[in-house]
Amino acid sequence: MTTKSTTWSGKSNDSSRRTKMLNIKKAIIVLGILLNNFISLSLILALFCLPGRLYAQTPPVPGFPQERELDPRHPFDLKENGASPSAISRNVEFVGATGGAVLDVFVQGNYAYLCAYGVLVILDVSAPAHPTKVGNIALPDIAEDVYVSGSYAYVADYESGLRVIDVSSPENPFEVGFYDTPDRASGVYVSGSYAYVAAGGSGLRVIDVSSPENPFEVGFYGTPGYAWDVYVSGNYAYVADGYGLRVIDVSSPANPFEVGFYDTPVIAHEVYVSGNYAYVADDYSGLRVIDVSSPANPFEVGFYDTPGYANSVYVSGSYAYVADVYSGLRVIDVSSPSSPREVGFYDTPGHAYGVYVSGSYAYVAESDSGLCIIDVSSPANPFEVGFYDTPGIAWDVYVSGSYAYVADWDKGLRVIDVSSPENPFEVGFYDTPSYALDVYVSGSYAYVADGWSGLRVIDVSSPENPFEVGFYDTPGGAGDVYVSSSYAYVADYDYGLRVIDVSSPENPFEVGFYDTPGGAGDVYVSGSYAYVADNYSLRVIDISSPENPFEVGFYDTPGFAYGVYVSGSYAYVADGSGLRVIDVSSPENPREVGFYDALGGARGVYVSGGLIYVADFGGGLYIFEIYRRR
Repeated sequence: MTTKSTTWSGKSNDSSRRTKMLNIKKAIIVLGILLNNFISLSLILALFCLPGRLYAQTPPVPGFPQERELDPRHPFDLKENGASPSAISRNVEFVGATGGAVLDVFVQGNYAYLCAYGVLVILDVSAPAHPTKVGNIALPDIAEDVYVSGSYAYVADYESGLRVIDVSSPENPFEVGFYDTPDRASGVYVSGSYAYVAAGGSGLRVIDVSSPENPFEVGFYGTPGYAWDVYVSGNYAYVADGYGLRVIDVSSPANPFEVGFYDTPVIAHEVYVSGNYAYVADDYSGLRVIDVSSPANPFEVGFYDTPGYANSVYVSGSYAYVADVYSGLRVIDVSSPSSPREVGFYDTPGHAYGVYVSGSYAYVAESDSGLCIIDVSSPANPFEVGFYDTPGIAWDVYVSGSYAYVADWDKGLRVIDVSSPENPFEVGFYDTPSYALDVYVSGSYAYVADGWSGLRVIDVSSPENPFEVGFYDTPGGAGDVYVSSSYAYVADYDYGLRVIDVSSPENPFEVGFYDTPGGAGDVYVSGSYAYVADNYSLRVIDISSPENPFEVGFYDTPGFAYGVYVSGSYAYVADGSGLRVIDVSSPENPREVGFYDALGGARGVYVSGGLIYVADFGGGLYIFEIYRRR
């Protein structure tokens, strides 16, 4: 095995151990949901994507589209493929869903409300060391921000605007109304009868929510930048507007107008107002403290440059708590606003995106490891007391016998013993040279689609000591692999479908290929045909002669085709906006016979026992049932 050194700074042994176990626990979530016996779960683990690693600050996924406006894989572009904000379906019935990673948190009383990408999750945190889930509701898009007032949770749901959720019964939340903002809803603050929504390029929107069932816009102010967040204090709305803080007079909600602004050094992501000061989380320039005693003339009085990217801020008493994406929770003493200084920190295991403080606890939303509950009763010595682990890490998993093989992005192939599903544990790993995106196990070998490093063949006859025996460097970015007989079929994005002879695992070699018109992202082999998810289409390729594969038919999907699974005479395609059911009984003339449109980022699909399991980047795992009209 190859190894990578890992340094854990400021973390307890328990936290480190928990971090290392994230992959294991999350793999089991889907294993338990899908089947009682062990079978291949290829594709379904798109549910476990690590959203935090797909933001603009990090490298793009090898072998996938780089144009953000055309690539719904990017968290901020999930709905560019035309997904509908409401469910539209034919011959497919929605059964249930799970949640995704956490972007924001709001605490009221004994409950924490989590923005878990496409789901609002409600946790009972009356015992901070043991938070428990009590309810959840699937949302049409990415839940960016949440504000709870009275019996309602107001969710900024990205391209699906403002959603109003009745949470009077935390066990059974349900939507009562919504308002579709002109642009992407990123932040929300409720004051009195109005919800103030930071709506991206359309600025600040003022929504009357006196009747939660029928919210309507009464006024707006088009800020010059991109409105990320809003905080209301008195007659003023303070908007974190990309490149600065805008101060807007909302004394007349129907006619808001700007009275002042302060241009921060980088990107103003979030703002919190306390007394005469506005505290701005300003990306890599840290925390900025702005005097707003004169709203018409705000000016900076101090700042503290956090080590990472300041994304969220909450002020309680004399302390500002900053969620600093790459360095966890920072506790900053702001008793002297002109000289803020750090007094303590807790380096959370993942990426800290949001923070909320209630009493002696800071609740940190992590995009990749859920909710961390941190005791801040001693600001100089914060420590973790509890956590809620939401699904969201690995790229793909394949189960064979008593082992789950996980394609774990930049951590290569992980081998997990699942003989006791209640107590999974890692027994071995092999660190592939690039990014492990997919895995298929056949016999004693695991075949890994490893991005720019092509196909890697790993001997797993001894699960504790997997080692590479051979590889074939495909010309593009290997994103998916399917093994049938002596051949590995690799979806190699720009270079289409590659057919590789693996009869000798030590010396794999290419025998044929078919260059699909788009970008081959996923492949499934059934009989003499390979079904390829190829950008905005499904391609049906005859592979009866592996040396000379050729296309016999195709179907243009309305969304970006990411995943495909074939069962019987049907191909099930996850195409970003939803699920497409395509009849391939005549491979030359595939035709759609059913669909379900309402998903924000459908990536993978698996069919078993009459149920269809769809891995959705924004909303987690969706379960559907096929029905036929009589």
